[in-house]
Amino acid sequence: MPRLRTVLGRLTAYQPTEGVHAAAARTRPLSANESPHGPLPGIVEAIAAAASTVNRYPDPGCGELTRAIARTHGITEDRVVVGAGSVALLQTLLQSVGDPGTEVVYAWRSFELYPVLADLAGMRSVRVPLVEEAHDLPAMADRITDATRLVLICNPNNPTGTVVAREELRKFLARTPPTCLVALDEAYYEYAREPAASSGLDLGEAHPNLVVLRTFSKAYGLAGLRVGYLVGDPRVVEQLRKACLVYAVNGIAQRAAVAALGLEDQLLRRVDATVAERGRVRDALVAHGQDVPAGHANFLWLRLGDASAAFGRWCTDRGVAVRTFPGEGVRVSIGRAEDNDAFLAASAEWLTHPW
Repeated sequence: MPRLRTVLGRLTAYQPTEGVHAAAARTRPLSANESPHGPLPGIVEAIAAAASTVNRYPDPGCGELTRAIARTHGITEDRVVVGAGSVALLQTLLQSVGDPGTEVVYAWRSFELYPVLADLAGMRSVRVPLVEEAHDLPAMADRITDATRLVLICNPNNPTGTVVAREELRKFLARTPPTCLVALDEAYYEYAREPAASSGLDLGEAHPNLVVLRTFSKAYGLAGLRVGYLVGDPRVVEQLRKACLVYAVNGIAQRAAVAALGLEDQLLRRVDATVAERGRVRDALVAHGQDVPAGHANFLWLRLGDASAAFGRWCTDRGVAVRTFPGEGVRVSIGRAEDNDAFLAASAEWLTHPW
């Protein structure tokens, strides 16, 4: 056996939810936080047109898409770097700051790939417990040391759906040394309706050590194409572009993302429909007696503790895929109304089952 890095022996491979990708699967997919809406005609046309060019390498700099993102946010192009999904950009960030002995601070529980990416980058994870499923930013600021190179803030938080208030974020940034990079992971930002919540995009001028990550996988419905972007200070972006894997964002994904930005109004109306459905599902769960915090993404978090694994299997047996975090809780995505109804039926049956 060839000698590989010892860290690989400690890692667990990512496990997709059982049944979702089986050949004859009829599972209702409420585990991966995807948009339940198919691509709009204009996006399908862009994909079809790009298909005839797959014998050629894509634009390594994602020039057209970078310009479209910059126009959308009213910023200069030198503040944008595009990657193969926001996860790929997170990996680039960690690899770019991760000298031996350095640390990354993040809340826990949060996005399940944070510790994996940190381990692969050779960084030490500093996990700060959530309080009522939300980031404890003062406690996170307290854990920053001279060894801290990066702080990750998932907003809204995956998997609990809570948000960081604007004033909390301002206070945290004021306490963070300028030598420490802060990354706001805003993969679900378009679904947030909490008045106190805010994006970090307008804070970059005052805080050059702040970067914001966004994705086309959720609200824009392009999960299968893997494309996302980061916005930051031009000096930071210039360095990160050097670390990004060349040609990682394929030409079809680039064309589709440009088309999606051009259809943003229609896509965001679909987001509004998902937000309304999120409220309906949560109201029904609470009425059933489930403990469900208010969610601000396209999923809900069920506080099930030790019953989480059993509830996850219960849903799977009834043809509904949810994401289970044993001993903690269950995350259920907001899908089509009929899929949500199937989940609600399974939940109601669970609560009345004679254990």
